[in-house]
Amino acid sequence: MAKANQIAIVIDDMGYRDSDKQALTLPGNITYAVLPHTTYGKTLAEQANKENHDVLIHIPMESENNKKLGPGALTSDMNKQDINQSLAKSFAEIPFAIGINNHMGSYLTQLYQPMAWTMAFLKQNNLLFLDSKTSAKSQAGQAALDLGVPVKTRQIFLDNELTEAYLTQQFTQLISLAQQHQSAIAIAHPHPETIVMLHRLIPTLASHNIELVPLSSLYSITAKHPEITNKSAKVIPNIAVVQPK
Repeated sequence: MAKANQIAIVIDDMGYRDSDKQALTLPGNITYAVLPHTTYGKTLAEQANKENHDVLIHIPMESENNKKLGPGALTSDMNKQDINQSLAKSFAEIPFAIGINNHMGSYLTQLYQPMAWTMAFLKQNNLLFLDSKTSAKSQAGQAALDLGVPVKTRQIFLDNELTEAYLTQQFTQLISLAQQHQSAIAIAHPHPETIVMLHRLIPTLASHNIELVPLSSLYSITAKHPEITNKSAKVIPNIAVVQPK
């Protein structure tokens, strides 16, 4: 049988609602992105880590539409020291996290300097970055490359709409991407509708010769944990489906 293609599914926005714990019932190697300093975030992160799931810190970043930012946010008026202190505080709460991805950030990720400061922190602490790609003009990936930080980009959002038809359509597109490029990364959220559909859809991956893997296994550079070693690091074109964040 041919070598299986691989996908990673990241569940974002974990931490504000007790119901987010339902996302932890999903089958397979799901990756969880937890908002820092939230009511349930630390507990959910610890449970996910205990069950050997990859955990990211889902760092709020300044958006173009000035949406309210939660605790642990990075903004354009912060200097390098401010960014370092904020990130250090978030990692003090969830020290086993393997890296970060951006929550919102459609404005901040377009600014090279704060992204470079963010990547410098990640580099110093052997952490990785996943660009949620909430802006097509994101400079985060370039800053990560320049600073030597392991970086990947999300290809598709699964649940911009919460209908069965849309979720199925996006999951089908995720499968197609993995078949074309050997791997793909999706982001979803702990909505009840999403959880129900993923329980139904994830078991279908095997019939397409696709393996659900931890996000870390798609990175080619060893980051915080020794298991972050992937053999192939193919560049996958980003699908321009930008969630309004």
